[in-house]
Amino acid sequence: MLTNYTFVELLASQKLGAVWPLNPIKYAIRGAVESGVPAITIVLLLLLPVVAAAIAAARHLIGLRGFGIFLPAALSVVFVATGPVVGIALFLIIMAISLALRTILKKLRMRLQYLPRMAFLLWAVCFSVLGILFLAPIVKYPDVTNVSIFPVLFLALLSEDFSRVQLGKSISVAVSLTSETLILALVSYLFLTFYPLQKFALLNPEALLALVLVFDFLVGKYVGLRFLEFFRFRRLIQN
Repeated sequence: MLTNYTFVELLASQKLGAVWPLNPIKYAIRGAVESGVPAITIVLLLLLPVVAAAIAAARHLIGLRGFGIFLPAALSVVFVATGPVVGIALFLIIMAISLALRTILKKLRMRLQYLPRMAFLLWAVCFSVLGILFLAPIVKYPDVTNVSIFPVLFLALLSEDFSRVQLGKSISVAVSLTSETLILALVSYLFLTFYPLQKFALLNPEALLALVLVFDFLVGKYVGLRFLEFFRFRRLIQN
């Protein structure tokens, strides 16, 4: 992954004109970086609207569902923090634990209220993640030992949404939504780690935000069928 120093060098190499009307955010970024704000953090924040726009387009134009917009976007940031391999592994393990716990409770006929059930689920997830961390000396995989609490906490909270869907719908629907969420998160991760896009966001934040705003508006005006709906209803359309 690119270091903070790389982005600081990029900022230093860019020559700017007057602050108004085209460069206010550029000057604000430089002031923030000089005050100690990591340039990487600024880049990720600038790219989050891009990620949100991409997820919205994938849902509104293609037909992928997933768990809303926030969860795939936040999950992509988790992948940036942990690395895609560890992030996906933790994600799948936590989802498997959630599914297994629901099955066990159903077979044991233990009817728990919603909040105690979620607390029980969080207990199981945390215990399992601890087990993975305890295996770090055996696995000897650096990305496992360097995992911080915040990505793990978010992945644990994501299991609540998975369980909520299971309660309201079938397991197959929950698995489908989880898979689509994972796909959206991986695509978003590619956006967040694509260096040309990172560079453009850092050096041209005004243009980036304006383009995303126009893109969101155009996507929002589309009222036709989604791409997957063309495939699903192709026989009706052909007739």
